[in-house]
Order: sequence, then C-alpha cells, then structure tokens
Amino acid sequence: MFDLLIKNGTLVNEGKIFESDIAIKNGRIEKIAPSIDAEAKQVLDAQGQHILPGMIDSQVHFREPGLTHKGNIQSESRAGLAGGITSYFEMPNVNPTTTNSENLQAKFDLAATKSHANYSFYLGASNTNLEEIKRVDPNLACGLKIFMGASTGDMLVDDHEVLEEIFQHSPVNIVTHCEDTPMILANEKAAIEEFGDSVDATFHAKIRSAEACLKSSQLAHDLATKHGSNLHILHLTTAEEMKLFTPGDIKGKNITAEVCVHHLYFNESSYKTLGNQIKCNPSIKTEADQMALIAAVNANKIDIIATDHAPHTWDEKQRDYLLAPSGLPLVQHALLVLMDFYKKGIFSLEQIVQKTSHNIAERYQIKDRGYIREGGYADLAVINLNAETLVTQDSILYHCGWSPFLNTTFPASVNHTILNGQLVYSEGNFAQDLPIGSQLEFER
Repeated sequence: MFDLLIKNGTLVNEGKIFESDIAIKNGRIEKIAPSIDAEAKQVLDAQGQHILPGMIDSQVHFREPGLTHKGNIQSESRAGLAGGITSYFEMPNVNPTTTNSENLQAKFDLAATKSHANYSFYLGASNTNLEEIKRVDPNLACGLKIFMGASTGDMLVDDHEVLEEIFQHSPVNIVTHCEDTPMILANEKAAIEEFGDSVDATFHAKIRSAEACLKSSQLAHDLATKHGSNLHILHLTTAEEMKLFTPGDIKGKNITAEVCVHHLYFNESSYKTLGNQIKCNPSIKTEADQMALIAAVNANKIDIIATDHAPHTWDEKQRDYLLAPSGLPLVQHALLVLMDFYKKGIFSLEQIVQKTSHNIAERYQIKDRGYIREGGYADLAVINLNAETLVTQDSILYHCGWSPFLNTTFPASVNHTILNGQLVYSEGNFAQDLPIGSQLEFER
C-alpha cells in the first residue's frame, strides 16, 4: 500500500522527458515505472501534465525575525508552495542579523514550527565575526552570505583584510552580493546634483551601475581564485560579468554563477510602467544585459536560477525613489516566469529543471533532494503547460499583498505541489492540515 500514486505523468528529470508513474511511501519515492498498478491511499492522475522536481530556491528573504510586517516564514513558504517551490535557503539580513550561531539556531527553531516548505539558512558575514564563521557547522548552515555591496545594519563587508580571511577560512560555500558601494554612492550623488527631484526609478540602473557590479564581482572572483574557495556569485545582472565564468557542468566548478528570474524577465524599459515595484539590488539593467544573461543560461555559464524574493509593503514601495526599499516578491510566480520562457522557445524544460533543482542540490550537497529518483524525497511540482494563470489581486499569496506581475497571464499553471510525499497544494487549494517542512540535510 503506497501513500500516494501519481499516474500518467510526463517526468522531466536528469536531461530526459518521459512518461511514467511514481509511487510514494513514507515521504520518499519508492518506485518509478511506466505503469504501476498498486493500492494507494491517494491517487493523482497527472495525464497531460509535466512532473518536475520541486524548485529549490537558493536565495530568499522571508523577513523573520524582526521585519514581519513585510513577510514571514509561514506566509512566504506557503506562497512558494503554490508556485512549486518546495525548499528554500533564507538570507541573514533580518533583525537581529543572522551573524552568530545563536541567531542561526533561533531561525531553525522558528522554521521548525512555521515553515510550510523545506528550509535552511545562511550565516551572514560582517567585518567583525570571523571567528563565528570559522566555527559554523557545515552540516547546519547552507552557506555563508557576504554582502560585498550595500546592506542593512552592519553586514556590509568592506574590510579587505577580513575578506581575505573569510575567503581563506570559510568552512561552507561562500555566496556574495557583489556591488561596489563607493561607486554607487558617487553615482547617486551625481544624479541628485544634476537632476534633483527628477531622480526616479528610471535612474536605478545607472546609479547601481554595471561598472559597480563588475568591479565587485571581479574582486570576489579574484579572491576565490587566490584561495581556492567555493564561491557562488548571486543575482548577476550584466553582460560584462559573464566573461568571468566558464561554461560546463556544475560538478567541475569551484566558482559558480546565479541569475534571478526578474533579471531575465524585465529590462530597464520596465521602470517606466512599474517604477519602484522592480527597484532591486543589483538593479535590472539594459536589454543587452538581459539578452546576455539569457545567453549565459543557455551556454551553461549561469548554473543556478533563483528568485531573491524580497517583499516590502505596498506603502513602502510608494515612497519617493530614493527612499523606497529595494526588493520584490517572487516565489509564487518564479516557475511560471520560466514556463513562459519555455513556451517562447528560449529555455528547455530540461534546462529549467537543471538550474532550479539539480544544480542547487549538487552545488550545496543537499542530501536526497533535487531529483526524481527512487529513494529520494518526493518533492514535486506538477505543471500544466496547456493551461493559463492570470495573476489577480485575489490570487496573490504574499504577506505584502502585491506583485509586479499583477494582470499578467502566464501560459502554464502549477496544478499540484508534493512536499515530502504529501499533496500540499492542488488546483488552487492547500491541504487542510498543511504540514511543516523539513530541515534540509547536507552531505559534506
């Protein structure tokens, strides 16, 4: 007797697309075969639908603790389930910041009672916590986040000697936000002096410029090369930065690259209609940069696609450009954005799965997740490529209550999400007793 039997689905896994049934028991995939005739407590007919490994989002800001007027672990993980995201890594720039082992464990304790998806958390670097970094448990934290560009609180790491020490001694993957703060501040000052009150979101790509990104990314790349560090550069945005990376299988790389869905989907022309809604750091840049990012995904220079989900309240986003916070909510719609790219012939389904599931599992050495394999955990997204999803105000699940995709129609739908073997989301409805996700385990 299986717990769940998925019939007649089309699997997308490990570079192949094929029809198969999936039998699940005790949270794991027990059998994958063309036809499974067996008793099950629950049967899901996936005829005409594609089954993907659930997306593992390697970069989110769920705003808890301390910033829960913007979002929280419960609300944002739930929204992610509706978008086919079954696991996430959450960032340390909360209040208090996750820059010591005590605060890191406190977040795990919160998630153990509140998170509806599987979870792990980054330790954050600062100019003063090198000893905390050295002794972090590599089987607890998913990685070490370094803000090599503007951040909240004391998390900007701009002491070069400290950076050298971190890149030499970090026991876990280093992930970096790369922008050069002095260049950004100079650009902002020059824009205000020349244009005064006319400075709005259309200036964002020039203030948080391509040059500022490249300078910082080059520094991170050079430090990792010098020290043999495991480096993953987050949310890359420029054509010039793509020259830092090599194509190929992620298993052969110590330095890897990430792009976020909004940097693939939007370009600077979108500021005219969306304004502060798409103000984010690093900034959305030119169409030429957007096309270079897409080309880098196809060339396997970009290894991972994530969201950098970062909600703010609608009122906060309505402030004048210089005062409005950076970030936008994305987890509910990220896979739909990528399905749009698929339907337009830009990315294949196999590529999307590789860069949203397989490669994250490989890069971070996640145990038993990221693939559709017998013996692995059953974290799955069931996608209907013959349906449409209209983003309406009523359908938005983020705590902040808004989305830059409002009134957008995507050419696919996330019909079902399976988490640890349980059908937690189905055709617009959540399971009545929505379970708590599991802490991610690593094989390091």
